[in-house]
Amino acid sequence: MSTDNVVEIRDLAFSYGSHEIFKSVNLTIPRGKVVGIMGASGCGKTTLMRLIGAQLQPARGTVNVLGENIHRLDRNALYRLRRRMGMQFQQGGLFTDLSVFENIAFQMREKTDLAEDMINDLVLMKLNAVGLRGAAQLMPAECSGGMVRRVGLARAIALDPDLIIYDEPFAGLDPISCNVVGKLIRRLNDALGVTSIVVSYDAQESLKAIDYVYFLADGKVVAQGTTEEVKKSADPFVKQFIGGLPDGPVPFHYKRNAYAADMDLPA
Repeated sequence: MSTDNVVEIRDLAFSYGSHEIFKSVNLTIPRGKVVGIMGASGCGKTTLMRLIGAQLQPARGTVNVLGENIHRLDRNALYRLRRRMGMQFQQGGLFTDLSVFENIAFQMREKTDLAEDMINDLVLMKLNAVGLRGAAQLMPAECSGGMVRRVGLARAIALDPDLIIYDEPFAGLDPISCNVVGKLIRRLNDALGVTSIVVSYDAQESLKAIDYVYFLADGKVVAQGTTEEVKKSADPFVKQFIGGLPDGPVPFHYKRNAYAADMDLPA
């Protein structure tokens, strides 16, 4: 694996039982970049993130993360590697009975030997970076959807990871919150010198923050390119996805039998 790449995926195949998700996926996440993984709902974006984190095992192929074939690591080595990864979950994933401050401090107390005064300073620094130092003592239920996403972002950077993964960071947010979160992703990536993966179906917001994008469909990468390249692309899939067009390579209906057969009607 090249030292210039944080993630390298080669010939990846994966299925849930008889339902094939990936046939042969190949992609590379360069160090220091913000890379988007896009595709219609159900194309396997979140599944790909779980494979990168070794929550799932591939049927075929390799997933190298930070120089390691992550699916060949033993339990202790895998946990050490995961400490170098930060994750912002789609639904926030905050502990509902802990304050914003305690949510950020939790992993510092669990995974480090830092003194409490140091943890206090670090938590406030992380919250300040996402504009929420003043919300440290709020409970998650007292936070808006945009605030919850920003708390999740602060938690993702709490242990200064090398790789940050954002799972649908714009889902369910109003336009102002989307813009704030997008700018934070870009700013934090550049300021901290990390590498980021943005998993999203929101092309309009994602393309403001990312450097390069992969489009998934039919179990493989169907298009890729820099932000400017995909905006100008004549590829039918890319045009349909970015433009939100109803007609194109992405079908409206899930795979099915003939209508007459399902209704037990004469053909």
